[in-house]
Amino acid sequence: MPEREPSDFRPARESSASKIVILVLIAIAAVGGGWYWWQQRAAVPPAPPPVAAAAPADAPAPAPQPAASGPQNPIDALAEPDAVLPTLAASDAQITSALNGWLGAKRVVAMLNVDGFVRRVVATVDNLPRAQTPSRLWPVQPTPEHFSVTGAAGPTQHIDAGNAARYDAIVALAEALDAERVAALYARLYPLFQQAYEDLGYPGRYFNDRLVAAIDHLLAAPEPGGPVAVQLTEVRGEFTAARPWTRYEFADPALESLSSGQKMMVRVGLAHERRLKAVLKRFRAQVATGEIANKR
Repeated sequence: MPEREPSDFRPARESSASKIVILVLIAIAAVGGGWYWWQQRAAVPPAPPPVAAAAPADAPAPAPQPAASGPQNPIDALAEPDAVLPTLAASDAQITSALNGWLGAKRVVAMLNVDGFVRRVVATVDNLPRAQTPSRLWPVQPTPEHFSVTGAAGPTQHIDAGNAARYDAIVALAEALDAERVAALYARLYPLFQQAYEDLGYPGRYFNDRLVAAIDHLLAAPEPGGPVAVQLTEVRGEFTAARPWTRYEFADPALESLSSGQKMMVRVGLAHERRLKAVLKRFRAQVATGEIANKR
């Protein structure tokens, strides 16, 4: 399958998806675990070194980050990158084969978007602290069940307590991950993530620093103590549609103003949010290698 152009993965302002994907950490773990399976069972032929792609001329300005005086959280402190890696353009076929062997082809089709997989992971991590995380870039499939609410239409509607069950399986999967092993596998594959991040329009920036910042941002998500009120809002576009497009938004302006990533954390339910934060903290302890980061 042809690789998508880097411009297809730039940050974009799109409508929020009505179905929530849980944490790119799952995708990083999946590709890492799948790659381990691949290396144990197949010899990867030598590939030419990655060719640095020029940054798109209309790439967005990078988010504020420390001056480019070197990475704040160098990932090679965990493990050296594999000596033999495919180019980013050629990585899809090998990653897909590895994931199929590790998870099973049916589960991969049901759970993951494997075309441009590394680019999808990087773009989604970069978008989590933003207002929108376009679903077309997700590395994982939306949950199949519909978002559910209770109460009559109007300000009395709340997220149904049973809605959290949609995320039971994936939260359990996240908790089962070995954070140390996942981080080591991520480090071995890191050049692919780094190239995808630079292609996104961030030359001279370090993807792992962005990952640590995104994790910190998710950990700062609020934890509502009671039922979360939502309201059905009509989304108006340039043209009038025969059937208006509507979506649920948080009734509390403070919650509605959250980033896409923090909204995801809130919408999974308080119990799941706290369990996911525990997973993120364990992973962060591995990938946040900088002195300042480790003091947090």
